[in-house]
Amino acid sequence: MTDSTEIRKIWRRFCKNIPALASLIIISLAFFVSVLAYLIAPDNTPDANAQYPEYALCPPGTKGNFLVFPSDTLVRQRIFDKMAHGNKENRRLVPVLPETVSLCGDSVCWLSPGSPAMKGSTHLAAFFFPGADSISVSSDFYHFITHTGARMAVNKEDLSSKFLSEKLIESRLFLLGADKYGRCIYSRILLGFRVSLFVGLLAVFVSLTVGLILGLAGGYFGGRTDDLVMLMVNTVWSVPTLLLVFAVVLALGRGISVIFLAVGLTMWVDVARIVRGQTIAIRAQPFVEAARSMGAGHVRIILYHILPNLVGPVMVVSAGNFATSILVESGLSYLGFGVQPPAPSWGGMLSENYGYAIGGKPLLALAPALAIAIAVLAFNLLGNGLRDALDVKIRNSNH
Repeated sequence: MTDSTEIRKIWRRFCKNIPALASLIIISLAFFVSVLAYLIAPDNTPDANAQYPEYALCPPGTKGNFLVFPSDTLVRQRIFDKMAHGNKENRRLVPVLPETVSLCGDSVCWLSPGSPAMKGSTHLAAFFFPGADSISVSSDFYHFITHTGARMAVNKEDLSSKFLSEKLIESRLFLLGADKYGRCIYSRILLGFRVSLFVGLLAVFVSLTVGLILGLAGGYFGGRTDDLVMLMVNTVWSVPTLLLVFAVVLALGRGISVIFLAVGLTMWVDVARIVRGQTIAIRAQPFVEAARSMGAGHVRIILYHILPNLVGPVMVVSAGNFATSILVESGLSYLGFGVQPPAPSWGGMLSENYGYAIGGKPLLALAPALAIAIAVLAFNLLGNGLRDALDVKIRNSNH
């Protein structure tokens, strides 16, 4: 079993591999972003699905201005709920030209961006006292009155155009532009990290669980058990991965809860083959024979003598499977069999926007494509770095 000194040596060797170390940093940042996506995304509504047709297909760097209609009901939402599901406040945002917001009698008036610009207006009570049932106007004040008789007065002189712009308008930057529905591409890319990494993590967990159990059983017990395991491996291996995933999805239905299961059940063969081969080699080692001669049972030998020595190869194959799962999930979403709208998926975004790649707005398609490429490349380079750092022959050749 690898001791702490050996682990430090492996880590130092891994750190000398600059591409692998950079990939580890990128992957760590991706996991960090996926957890905090709703807290750092400009559009933190559920699934980043706020649609503003006035800003549809706007170029990167566009600054949107919105008139904020406050919620008439108080929504208490804990930070962890917001991190998991987004901001559930039922505020309403209306795109406006900020310089046109002004007071028209007892209403707020504005012009919306567009060609031609659309006019809009609404009662003051919608902004300052959403629970008001009526309003009365005196020479100096607006008086808002609720059904319970409660009153609130607002001085007319305080409602200058500058005050209305500062009080009622919220700005939002479309860093990567907006899609044809007016949704923030940058926000959906950030949330796409969560979908891809979540599917990859669970798919790798499923593949490791099935692959370790079958690979250990076949490699350790041999005989008919090994023959049965290899028959299953060769059977699954003979079916194209995407075709097998399609079969599972069509049998169990679409959705993120099915995708990771379908992907995981197609990738376990890689794990099983490697685990089986390593188990056969380790089973013949003297320390395993010594444990068996001392009366150790099969379960104890597998858990305490064989499994710890499989950590290195399993880590390498897991990194490769993670990259594969991201590609498969993106491909399924691109074809409409993966994560269903409006949930943001890189493959789904690519499917929606690929036509703009030659239509003068290539970033709409390039942004999700680059995200997929960077994530897959990072996991592949990480796997290569782990393989080199854990390879005994390479380590011994440097001594």
